[in-house]
Amino acid sequence: MYLIDKKNNRLAKIEEKTFSELGFKEREHLQEWLANEPAVFGEDLLIIQKEFDGFADTRERLDLLALDKDGNLVIIENKLDDSGRDVTWQALKYASYCSSLSKEEIRVIFQDYLTRCGSGETAEEKLCEFYGKEYDEISLNKGTGQRIILVAAKFRKEVTSTVLWLMNYNIRIQCFRVTPYKKDDELFLDIEQIIPMKDAEDYVIKMAEKAQDDIMIENRLKSSDALRLEFWTALLKEMAKKSELFKNISPKKDNWISAGSGISGVPFTFVILKNYARVETYIDTGDKNENKKLFDHLHQNKEAIETAFGEALTWERLDDKRASRICSGIDCNPYDRENWDFIIPELIERMVRFEKALRDYLKKSKK
Repeated sequence: MYLIDKKNNRLAKIEEKTFSELGFKEREHLQEWLANEPAVFGEDLLIIQKEFDGFADTRERLDLLALDKDGNLVIIENKLDDSGRDVTWQALKYASYCSSLSKEEIRVIFQDYLTRCGSGETAEEKLCEFYGKEYDEISLNKGTGQRIILVAAKFRKEVTSTVLWLMNYNIRIQCFRVTPYKKDDELFLDIEQIIPMKDAEDYVIKMAEKAQDDIMIENRLKSSDALRLEFWTALLKEMAKKSELFKNISPKKDNWISAGSGISGVPFTFVILKNYARVETYIDTGDKNENKKLFDHLHQNKEAIETAFGEALTWERLDDKRASRICSGIDCNPYDRENWDFIIPELIERMVRFEKALRDYLKKSKK
């Protein structure tokens, strides 16, 4: 840090110091400075407790507890010259302890702090003033919105590495570096947000949210793959009791499973979607003209085919696409195991009727 000497048009270096060199203590000094001037963190924060130890079954104390403008609890842990190795784990514990605090419990904690500070105001009054709302309209500590702020002169590598990793999992955590300076008899304190960098904070948060979304999507996909494999295993087992059409087919992770009809590119297929399941033949021989010709041949016999099937089918020529489709479906959720006792027999029964209704007409089309 430098002091501008305007008179001589020069810079004068200000000597960097450590807190220990200046005789400052963590609780007596740094904690008091932050509690009385929370704006140093670059946002409006309301300090609601110091040295809070109101956790069940433990006497651990967090340094400062605050609320932000969104009603989230903010756990502030401050160290002096060295962050130490365990500050991240310590703060995470406190955040987990605070996650269950109700609005009423927060009010009581804040009221205790105001009383100890000799303030004549009530917690309700201060909260209404801070949020600009009636007390009944204020929502506090919603879901998993708890935040963490770490403060120290120097952060160890194991701390910064852990913080950056936690941010990828949507943990809202910030690191502020505090540096004392001395020039003659004057003392200065520089407070700088180093993680995430202030200018890139919105970007980092968005990237962390995206990374978390990607992980959730990947986990859902893995879960869906496993469930579909289980569904097809159960369906094929029951199908084998009714027909040999799928006897050489193995279960798979896709949302469809097919067996040959005797014509290349015209399989009999089971399909499951989120709220729908169907049996179909998807006509795609590789040649659009051939596909439409085959579809039209079958459609000319629509009445006879539907009579054999026992009900109306859905006929999709799909003129804007190469392929065509004929199908019969049911509204259901195949991804809920509780529905399988209905869905599996229903699909099998439809497939048996479907294959029987189309079989002879497909054979004729080959001639």
